[in-house]
Amino acid sequence: MTTMVRKVVVLVLAMAMVAACGGGARAAGGCNAGQLTVCAGAIAGGARPTAACCSSLRAQKGCFCQFAKDPRYGRYVNSPNARKAVSSCGIALPTCH
Repeated sequence: MTTMVRKVVVLVLAMAMVAACGGGARAAGGCNAGQLTVCAGAIAGGARPTAACCSSLRAQKGCFCQFAKDPRYGRYVNSPNARKAVSSCGIALPTCH
């Protein structure tokens, strides 16, 4: 298994487990990193984001800073591929403090 495929599989499994357990991924306002599993190909692999991915990104836009600060998701959220996916969906990246 290639390194990139392995990363995508790990990301999808981690996000699915967190979504299923609700452990820390949910916060006030409906933040749920598990909803971004549809973006695994775009975020981890650099693929063009699907309409479903863009919809999920829009729904979770207010949570980007929270996800970026979370050690489980930060490296993915802050990656060039994630920024490219967000931009491709026409979503402005927030400034996190």
